[in-house]
Amino acid sequence: MASSKGGAIPLERMSVEQLKALKEQSDLEVNLLQDSLSNIRTATTRLEIASAALHDLSLRPHGNKMLVPLTASLYVPATLHDAHHVLVDVGTGYFIEKTMPEGKDYCERKINLLKSNFDQLVEVASKKKTVADETGVVLQAKLKQLASSS
Repeated sequence: MASSKGGAIPLERMSVEQLKALKEQSDLEVNLLQDSLSNIRTATTRLEIASAALHDLSLRPHGNKMLVPLTASLYVPATLHDAHHVLVDVGTGYFIEKTMPEGKDYCERKINLLKSNFDQLVEVASKKKTVADETGVVLQAKLKQLASSS
């Protein structure tokens, strides 16, 4: 088995208590990374929906009546007066007025950033999962060895 990090104690030399602690820590880190991956996936999906909505909005004629979502379940009737300018939510309650192409570009840049972060996190999560699995195998072997020697 390999060690968990370069220059660290090899897994085979660790005590059962150290292996249990390492396994618990690795599992916790993997779970946190999986939660982060889920959050990034959700944010990416929302931005893709927003980008599609901007495209749809740009195709609607001036004066078109529509329903505007205020919440997930509350829509209000509205009339489109300007399809060339949009308000972009940049976080923490701040909105910036942008032209339609600038709004679409903002969404695409954020989507690309999130996808890049997602790919990096997948790589890190995979490495952490490997460490957790290796630690579990060594821990099980040590526990079997202790049980057979008793």
